[in-house]
Parts: sequence; C-alpha cells; structure tokens
Amino acid sequence: MSESSARREARKAESRGRILDAARGVFFRDGFMEANLDEVARGAGVAKGTLYRYFENKAELYVAVLAANGELFERKLREAGGGKGRAPERMQRIADFYLEHWTDNREYFQIFWAVENQSIIGELPEGVVAEITRLWKSCLDILAEVVQAGVDEGSLAPCDPGEVAVILWTLANGLIQSESSPPHRRIRKQPLADTFRHAIDLMLAGLSPSRGR
Repeated sequence: MSESSARREARKAESRGRILDAARGVFFRDGFMEANLDEVARGAGVAKGTLYRYFENKAELYVAVLAANGELFERKLREAGGGKGRAPERMQRIADFYLEHWTDNREYFQIFWAVENQSIIGELPEGVVAEITRLWKSCLDILAEVVQAGVDEGSLAPCDPGEVAVILWTLANGLIQSESSPPHRRIRKQPLADTFRHAIDLMLAGLSPSRGR
C-alpha cells in the first residue's frame, strides 16, 4: 500500500471511529427509535452524507455500535470467568463483574430495552435483533462453559450447563431491572448489590454436589 493510500485509510478509520463514538452516545441516551442521525453527524464532525458513506442506514450503524461494545463486554466477561479457581468462584466473579458493569455503564443496558419492548415502540430491523441475540448467546456460552467445567471437576452437581446459564442470566437481569421500579425497590428492601449477591449464593448452593446428601 502506498503512503497516500495508507493516509487515506487512516483518515477513513478515524472518521468511522468518530461516527461510532457519536452514535454510541446518542443511541445510549435516546434508544434506537428516537436517535437522530443529524445529531450523530454533528457530534462526529462530519456531513450527514459522509455518515451514509460508512453506514447505509440507522440500523446498520446501530448494529456496528452494538458489535463494538459487545466485543469489549464479551472479552471482559471471559476474563472475569477465567483464571484460577474452581467453577463456583469463577461464576461468582462473573456475577460480580456483571453487576459492576451495569452499575458503571447503565446507559449500555438501555439499548436492550428496545428489543424487549417492540410491542410498544414498533418492530426493530432484523439485523438489530440478530446482533443482540448473537451478543446474548455469546455471553451465555461463556457462562455455560464455566458451569460445564464445574460439573467436570466435581464442584457442581450434574446439570444442563446451558439451562443453568439461562436461569442465572434471567435472574441477574430481573434483579437489575427491579432497580428502575420504585415499588420493586420498596418490596426488595435491601440494596440491589446485597440481594444480587444473595441470589447468586442461593443458586450456587443449589448447584452444590453435596446438596441433599
């Protein structure tokens, strides 16, 4: 590649990165339906026509934002569940990471609200739904791998790792979503972090190979 071509590619990559950064802020704040691409273009410092040279439509841009952030989340999730320790300890680290990530990046979780509420806001493009499904599946696979390792090493009772991953994920998300509801917070009484960790402890106790002996 010539020097001029390299500079041109570098400028394109920089422009694409600025568009993704601007779009991330707008999408996280307003969601898919309400996001305004004129605002994205202004935030990126490009003309709207330039934006469309990189992304054909709003859905394609949304998927690109999801994919970029999803890759980072998946990597951190895998790191949390990796390293030394038996499966219950690794699963606890994953749970701690998930709660901490939500606490520090609440706007990131807002993007998923649209998928779960299409009956209210309207049907989303298939590409958006497919990308979010892929992200969820990838994260569940990571958790299922840790559960399977626990069964193999004898630290967890025999079970269906995929089913356990789905149950844990559903439990975690349900508790996190309760934080946005004043009635749920009052019923829960305890701080979210305390209830969250207690719920994970109960699940791990239920998966203990010594349970029922």
